Amino acid sequence: MIAAPSSHTSIDVERLADIALSLQRCFMLRLSKELTPGQVSFPQFFLLGHIDGREKPLSMSEIADKMNHSTAAATGLVDRLENLGYVQRAHAATDRRKVLVKITRKGRALVERIRQDIITNLTEITELLSPSDQKAWLSIYERIHSFCQNKNQP
Repeated sequence: MIAAPSSHTSIDVERLADIALSLQRCFMLRLSKELTPGQVSFPQFFLLGHIDGREKPLSMSEIADKMNHSTAAATGLVDRLENLGYVQRAHAATDRRKVLVKITRKGRALVERIRQDIITNLTEITELLSPSDQKAWLSIYERIHSFCQNKNQP
C-alpha cells in the first residue's frame, strides 16, 4: 500500500513542476533562436542529435521507433533535413528497399554548435553553485536521465 504524499511533498512537487516548465521554456527559447535561421524544427534537431555520433547509418524504421513516429512521419522529418543538407540517404547494399540515413558534416556542425551553446548556459548556471551543489546536481540529473531512458524503453 502506497502512502498518500504529505501536503508538504505535494507543494514541493508542484513547485518542481513549475520550475521544470520554466526551465524548458527558457532553454527552448534559446534553442529556437539557434534553430530558426536554419529552419530546423525541434523534432528535426532531436533526430539530428540522435543520429550524431553513430557509427552506422540508421534505417527509417529505427528512426521512426526512436522518434515514436510512424515511418511516414519520420520520412517527412528526414526529407526536410536532407533538403537542408543536414543528412544523407542511401540504400542498403544488401537490400535496396531499405533506406539508411546518416548525418552530414553540416548536420554535425549544427549539433555541435547547439551543444556548445548548452554547455555555455550550463557553465553559467553551475558557476552560481558551490562545488558540492554542482556534484549533487549532476547526481540528481543522472538519476533523472536514467529514469527517462528506462521509461522510454518499449
